Formats: sequence, C-alpha cells, structure tokens
Amino acid sequence: MPEQPPTAGGGGRTPAVVRVLTLATFVVILNETVMINAIPRLMNDLKVTESAAQWVSTAFMLTMASVIPTTGWFLQRVSTRTAYSVAMGVFITGTLLSAVAPVFPLLLAGRIVQACGTAVMMPLLMTTLMTVVAEQDRGRVMGNVTLAISVAPALGPVTSGLVLQVASWRWLFVMMLPIAGVVTWLGLRKLDNIGEPQPGAIDWTSVMLAALGFGGLVYGLSRFEGGNAAVPGLIVAAGAAAIGVFAWRQIRLQRSGTPLLDLRVLLAPTYAKALVLMAVAFLAMLGSMMLLPLYLQNLRHLSPLETGLLVMPGGLAMGLLGPSVGKVFDRFGARLLVVPGSIGIVAALAGFTQITLTTPYWMLLVLHILLMVSLAATFTPVFTLGLGALPMHLYSHGSSMLGTLQQVAAAFGTALVITLMTSRAKGLVASGTEPLTAHLDGMKLAFGVSAALTVLVVVMAALLPNRAESSPHGPVDAEPESELVHG
Repeated sequence: MPEQPPTAGGGGRTPAVVRVLTLATFVVILNETVMINAIPRLMNDLKVTESAAQWVSTAFMLTMASVIPTTGWFLQRVSTRTAYSVAMGVFITGTLLSAVAPVFPLLLAGRIVQACGTAVMMPLLMTTLMTVVAEQDRGRVMGNVTLAISVAPALGPVTSGLVLQVASWRWLFVMMLPIAGVVTWLGLRKLDNIGEPQPGAIDWTSVMLAALGFGGLVYGLSRFEGGNAAVPGLIVAAGAAAIGVFAWRQIRLQRSGTPLLDLRVLLAPTYAKALVLMAVAFLAMLGSMMLLPLYLQNLRHLSPLETGLLVMPGGLAMGLLGPSVGKVFDRFGARLLVVPGSIGIVAALAGFTQITLTTPYWMLLVLHILLMVSLAATFTPVFTLGLGALPMHLYSHGSSMLGTLQQVAAAFGTALVITLMTSRAKGLVASGTEPLTAHLDGMKLAFGVSAALTVLVVVMAALLPNRAESSPHGPVDAEPESELVHG
C-alpha cells in the first residue's frame, strides 16, 4: 500500500475514504452473522443435516482464514479503487449466488465467494486508515470504525431473527444486494487512490501453504466437539506444520522483497504484544459469544430472537463507546483505557462462572455489557498502538496478520469452550448427575477457563507503552532480514 504522508482529514473530520470503507465493512461484517438463526430453515428447505447446515458458517470462517494472509501482498499490488471494486464485486457475486441457490452445495459456494470479498475489506480499511490519518487523530477515527464493526455482528442475529419471522432465509441475501450495490456505487464515486501500487509477483506456493495451514488449523479446531479428538488433532497438527513451512518460506522471500505475508512486523515489540493481547481477548470474546446463546436457548429456553435482543445492548454499547474511547486514547494514551478494560474482561468472564438456572436476566445483561464495554476500551487503543508501531510499508501486512490471527483465535476459542463444556457435562452425567445440572456445570467450567486465559490480557496490557514507539516512516529494524533469520 502507499507510502504517503498521513493527513488528518481536514478540520478533524474522518477522511471520506475511511468513511466509505467503514460503511462497506459494516455491510460485509453484518452478513457474517446473519445466518446464525437460519440453520433450522436450511435443514428443512434444502434437506440437509444439522452438521451439514453448520457449514454455511464454518466454510465462511475457513475461507476468511485462508484468504486474509494473502491480502497484505494484494493491497500493496493494486490501487485502493481496484481493491475496493474487487472486494465488493466478489461479495455481491457471492450474495447473489447464495440468494438463488437451488441446492445446498451452491449456497455453500456462494458463502465461500462472499467470504473472499469480506476478507479483503477489513485489511483494506485498516491499512487505508493508518495511511491517511495523522497519528494524533487515529484514536478518534479508529473509534468511529470500531462503532461500525462492533455494531454489525451484534445486529446480525437480531436482523436475521426479524426477517425469519416473516420471510424465507433467502431474503437474508436478497435484502443485502441493493444495500451492497448502493455502497459499491457510492464508494466508486467517492474513493480516491491512496499511493501507488508496487510491482511484485505472487508466490503461489505461499498461497497454497497459507490455505492449507491456516485453513487446516481453523477446520481442525472447528471439529473438536468433546468426543474423539484424534482426527481433529491430526488436522490441527498438519495445519500447524504447514504454517511453519509457510513462515520459513516468507523469511526466505523477504530477501527478494516479495513475501506474501511479511513477518518483519513481528520485530516491532509493541505490535507483537498487541497481537498476543488481541488474540487472547478475541478468543475469550468468541468463546463467550458461543456459550451465552447456548445457555439462554438450551437451558433457559429463550427463542433465537429473544437471545439476540438480550445480547444486542452489549454489542451496541461496545460500538457506541468507540468514538469516546478513541478521543480518550488520543488525549491520554492507552494505559488509562487498556488496563481497566483488560481487568473488566476478566471480571465479566469470572461473573459468568456464577450463573445458575435462575440467574436474573438483568444480571446476565449487566455482565454482557461489562464484557463488551471492556473489550471496547481495549480493542481501539490496541489496534491503533499495534499498527502505529509499524513502518508505513508494513501496514497492510500488519492488518492482514491481525485479521488472520482473529480467525484462528475465533476457531480456537469456540473449540476450547465447546470441548470443555461437553467433556465436563459427559463426565458428570456418567457419574449420575442430572443432565441439566451437568451442562450448566460444563458451561461454568468453560467460562472459568476463559477468565483464567484473559489474565494474560491484563499482563500484556501492563506491558504495552502508553503511545506508539516507532516512526511510521522508518524500517522496523535496521537489519530486519538478518535479525529475523538469525535471531
């Protein structure tokens, strides 16, 4: 991506290019969660099993994990308008295919195509933001971005619940088409190219290794269901091995300047700490997002729509606080937000370990809002600090690595909580415990382990600097290649 001096966007306003990209990202991320409530309808309409229907979400996640590692290279090789056109064009194509799919395999193909377009948007947004926004304004602008990308997944299940009350699951895609079309048209009118594309051939071996490695890792993690872990374990091991080979190849390709994913981003200490913090926090967030609906629907017997409405305030609070968090970060730095935020994450997850079959709904609502607000106080400063510690020519690779790790953390968090919950429940049932009590105890154990893991978030938060420590124009290290290879 562009080597161009950042500008604040005139009068303290968010630059038009960032506003357009944020709107587009909101649309594609909203689509990521709208299918959550549609699984029973798909099973009935397309005559598939529940495990097969779940692939509309699994395949989306797998594709994201496989494609995002390539976006760092892609964004440096094409103009801003081209990247935007490709991302939205692919997304609209996948949405149309999903809307008209007469059989399940075509619906699955449509979701995969959608995911390919979605995978480009977040790195494109983050890379552009870091390039065109001056350092002193990044917190405020990143806060506005957080509003959009936090509210979207919160609205997805509620939107699908409302639509499915009155219409077919196909309308989840049909209603998206005109919105995506208008956003694309608006973007092509408003977007200017930022910087100049850089030459460089793509290494197809790296593309294949990224797909096998990150895709295999996410797939293997998604197959842990508390039963036989041998096959998923082998898939995870194979995926991890492929990632190892992928990393080795990127180090070799850095000598010629054309890696698919430039690992020199890891040489920036602040970025590396931010990466660990974001991965663990995201793992905990996705784990809780999986457990809470299971608790509300399976043990408290709420409908999917009621569940969506109960968790929506937390998502809205997270998003609406984004701009305020950003302004506080710009004025006072990260520690005032990230340290209390990380402690709040641990406290909220610890609170969920005390749930019972009669816990008042208002208490669940308060705990969920505390978790989401704490994540809001953490994510915006950490994103900004981490990417701000990189030189400008590595922004796209830093964004891509963050996006890839989020997908892996999401898969790992889901696998972890489901495996812990299921194993604990099965063990208790086998020893004579009543099934409902056993499942509740399994959920409490999963929340407890998530809370314990997020203690690492507190540690990383304490280690982060208050402000970005690196110039956005200089190299991460004077001799990045030799240090990465030999150190």
